[in-house]
Amino acid sequence: MTTYGTIPTSSSTPTNLEFISRAKERIKTGLGTRRPWKIMFNFRSFNLPTGFSDAISRVKTNIGYFQMNYAIVFLIVIFLSLLWHPISLIVFVVLIAAWLFLYFLRDEPLVIFGRVVSDRIILVLMAIITIGLLLLTGAILNILLAVVIGVVLVLVHAAIRNTHDLFLDEEEALSSS
Repeated sequence: MTTYGTIPTSSSTPTNLEFISRAKERIKTGLGTRRPWKIMFNFRSFNLPTGFSDAISRVKTNIGYFQMNYAIVFLIVIFLSLLWHPISLIVFVVLIAAWLFLYFLRDEPLVIFGRVVSDRIILVLMAIITIGLLLLTGAILNILLAVVIGVVLVLVHAAIRNTHDLFLDEEEALSSS
């Protein structure tokens, strides 16, 4: 049984180029399918809440809907606060790799000891680990200030962003279009 003249179209072992290509595709689909920034910053959807209960309701709905976007905003604020602390920045870059792997680019749910871990639990745990490890690097004031700024930005946006045009259920979005 000879295979003279046949040219293999793909090898059984993935090459580095294939791995990089797949990683780029996962990044595009992973971050590209999150809630569009255009919807998040639709200026026609901004108005003041009518009362405290309305603000709390908006915050809960918007945080649930824009969870991924808020995490990205929060991480950008922390990154910008660490630009003048190189050791903290190195630790943060390593943590960003963990964020990408565990939160942003997963195709399937995370299963630990046979139990499915929800995205919110992963978000909270990764936030605690990120802030905890960064506090150990010595940039305490910068990190705490960045956390306060990030929380304020997220809460202000979530409170003033109206929730009437958000589709919380994909079937609801399909039926309305």
